[in-house]
Amino acid sequence: MNEPSDSPGKAKGLGFFEKYLTLWVLLCIAGGILLGKVAPQVARFLDRQAIYVDEAPVISIPIAVCLFFMMYPIMVKIDFAEVLKAGKNLRPVGLTLFVNWAVKPFTMYAISIFFLGTLFLGFIGPNAVDHLKMPFRLDLPVGAEYGDGTVVLNDEGTKVLEVPLWRSYLAGCILLGIAPCTAMVLVWGFLARGNDGHTLVMVAINSLTMLFLYGPLGGFLLGIGRLPVPWEALLLSIGIYVALPLVAGYFSRKWIIAAKGRQWFEEKFLHVLTPITILALLLTLVLLFSFKGNEILSQPQTILWIAVPLFLQTVLIFSLSYALAKLLGLSYRDAAPSAMIGASNHFEVAIATAVMLFGLSSGAALATVVGVLIEVPVMLMLVRICLRTRGWFEAQDVPGP
Repeated sequence: MNEPSDSPGKAKGLGFFEKYLTLWVLLCIAGGILLGKVAPQVARFLDRQAIYVDEAPVISIPIAVCLFFMMYPIMVKIDFAEVLKAGKNLRPVGLTLFVNWAVKPFTMYAISIFFLGTLFLGFIGPNAVDHLKMPFRLDLPVGAEYGDGTVVLNDEGTKVLEVPLWRSYLAGCILLGIAPCTAMVLVWGFLARGNDGHTLVMVAINSLTMLFLYGPLGGFLLGIGRLPVPWEALLLSIGIYVALPLVAGYFSRKWIIAAKGRQWFEEKFLHVLTPITILALLLTLVLLFSFKGNEILSQPQTILWIAVPLFLQTVLIFSLSYALAKLLGLSYRDAAPSAMIGASNHFEVAIATAVMLFGLSSGAALATVVGVLIEVPVMLMLVRICLRTRGWFEAQDVPGP
């Protein structure tokens, strides 16, 4: 998500778009469902505007454009020069990396498979199925088995992979669990009166780490979840939705600051970009829910089944990070953003990857959207917890009111 500025001294609280994000998401859900009812051919037409390889759609062009504009405003705000200073504060950086990449992906998998595959399976439907895009360059005959799925023909005569619906939701949760927040956390850290400098360093480090760990971790967890592991598409999604906007953001930031100065960049250029990420996200959601509308109307509790494990995962990772920060003797100003970074998710990347790997109409894509739905209220709750527990840390480390 988009944050105010990458300058610690100019951090702000939630802006108009961020403050009412949950409301915008709910309106987009309603708008998407209405579009799916009134003009379903519109969303289908847009989704067919794709880049094809071997007659199979690989990249939906409208979605790719939306997702690029979701990611670019985030990446252009990152100052990678701050990464070089991270060595002066190894404990909070080490804690954040450990929780984000060695703990969080696996707890997300464990919690999600317990709730979706066991506790809520009777509500989701043990025989309910979902149709996913065929893995990139995988040509199997109809009836062939792949993981826990079977190749079938959909209503349009296209080969798709039929998998248990709960496993499709699991895939979306996995993609959320391996995507640590790299942007909106700047707002959460500021509201909790944390160390903006540390938060900025972790934004840059997480962006770089995702280039190397997102694909392998995602492939590994999808594989043990008996889900399709389209390695080529997974790596391609990292290139398109992380590397491309990261490189574009790095060079455009450098050129704009050199030509116009840092003050113009922060006060003028970033001000124009602020709503673009959310607008692109909301447009993507309208398209997604135009496909999933009938399912949600017939089973509105679906959102709840997905939200419960996501909520518990968020609270668990926050609590673990916060407790470890205390044990490591971190100051409150480093502990608060460290816990926030672990708890929050980079749902822009998760949505982008789910759409590219499994399709806009997949349960996996729906699960990543539920992450958007609960992000703001849950993270604001955790901000309040941080502020109320500042006394747990040394008095000299606690910022004033």
